[in-house]
Amino acid sequence: MASLYETPKLLGEYLLLHYGGAEELFHEALPVDRSITRIPFPVRCVRELLDPELLPSGASAFEAGCSVGASAFELARSCRRVDASDYSDSFINAAKKLQAEGRHDGARLLEGSITTPFQAIVPPEIDRNRVSFSVQDATALPQAMGPYDVVLAANLICRLPDPEAFLERLAGLVKPGGQLLLTTPFTWLEEYTPRERWIGGIDPDHRSEEELTKRLSGESGGFRLHRRVDLPFLIREHERKYQLGIALGTSWIRL
Repeated sequence: MASLYETPKLLGEYLLLHYGGAEELFHEALPVDRSITRIPFPVRCVRELLDPELLPSGASAFEAGCSVGASAFELARSCRRVDASDYSDSFINAAKKLQAEGRHDGARLLEGSITTPFQAIVPPEIDRNRVSFSVQDATALPQAMGPYDVVLAANLICRLPDPEAFLERLAGLVKPGGQLLLTTPFTWLEEYTPRERWIGGIDPDHRSEEELTKRLSGESGGFRLHRRVDLPFLIREHERKYQLGIALGTSWIRL
């Protein structure tokens, strides 16, 4: 599964998604509002779902599926310690370089094999020393890990071979009163998740949002819903090809 993400093309796309602005991402002919690229999607995930007023002093956070790290750095604005992991060696190597140096050279694809330079930069006011990155499987996290005041998984659930294994681990990862932040477009594909392990997406009477809510809410799941928002995002493949998605964003409080 990791090999799906170990390509320079994907690394460039995700560096743009995480650190690009309207100048790097937008095309004037795009039939969407320019504001979708004004603040990077991973940053918006944190800003729109995290409730800073509920955080204790010296809060800790964990992000599963952190990709190249922008949301982990954004969490560091509010949390004293942020552990972040991803299954991709390429993504984590890039995130570690950003943590150490504050920047990472990349390339934007124009067409074919023609590229133009791009530099991913961590906002200088963020304390990068609060963040640490590691390669880990989100479906097999160490039992000794956590608990944390905040756990984030952005657009991860529908990219896991066993999303149930990850969801069942969440109650032990989040402290009582802590926050669980999830985003997902529910793009179920058998190349990532076997059909029998999809959460919804098959029976029209059991949609994915409903099934996710069943697994997380109440005494059995251990969480109550705190916020629900729609979060549009734009992935630029090259100058004239984009992926437009709308992630469901939810935040949950650990009971």
